[in-house]
Amino acid sequence: MIISYLGHSSFKIKTNTATLITDPFDNSTGLHFVKQESDIVTISHQHQDHNNKAGIKNDNCFFIENPGEYEIKDVMIRSYKTFHDSENGALRGENYIFLIQTEGQTICHLGDLGHELSDKIYKEIEATDILMIPVGGTYTIDASLATKIVHKVEPSIVLPMHYKTAGLASKFDQLTSIDEFANKLNASITREEKLNVKDSSLPEETMVYQLEIKG
Repeated sequence: MIISYLGHSSFKIKTNTATLITDPFDNSTGLHFVKQESDIVTISHQHQDHNNKAGIKNDNCFFIENPGEYEIKDVMIRSYKTFHDSENGALRGENYIFLIQTEGQTICHLGDLGHELSDKIYKEIEATDILMIPVGGTYTIDASLATKIVHKVEPSIVLPMHYKTAGLASKFDQLTSIDEFANKLNASITREEKLNVKDSSLPEETMVYQLEIKG
């Protein structure tokens, strides 16, 4: 399995049987989303920086944007309702967490999570190997709460997202950097172009990766 970072909260996960893209964004982010082909697209919530269906080239893509359980091309996906804020959605609405199981790995994409997770959700995602987690604050959980969640879930790999990067529009100026999260977690950052994941390559101790933005 190869994981690459398209920017913001969007990753491309390529397995032997399928390609999955999370939260395709539009150009209002300040970043350019290069049109992609994908078998599956997960959309955590209906904000334009996360639900750019027009960014997907092929018509036969399966979009998942609601809670439920799905199996497509040997990829099992479970979606759970959470919120985009700490007020039960009163400020920014609902948010969906996606648990993706494929090729012996469990990936959890937290979307634009805005609050501490419930015990029930922690139980659902406890087997996570790779955690895709927002860390920039303002519109999502901040570095401190992200650190708390990482300590509870104890994934092998953490892939931060939704943090301040070069090129983001001014509306994202208040996002904090990936370095602030790493400092809170007391972890070093391993920078890679992409992540090639195999069972044998999962680290025993949690590692934080910053992937290069690739269109």
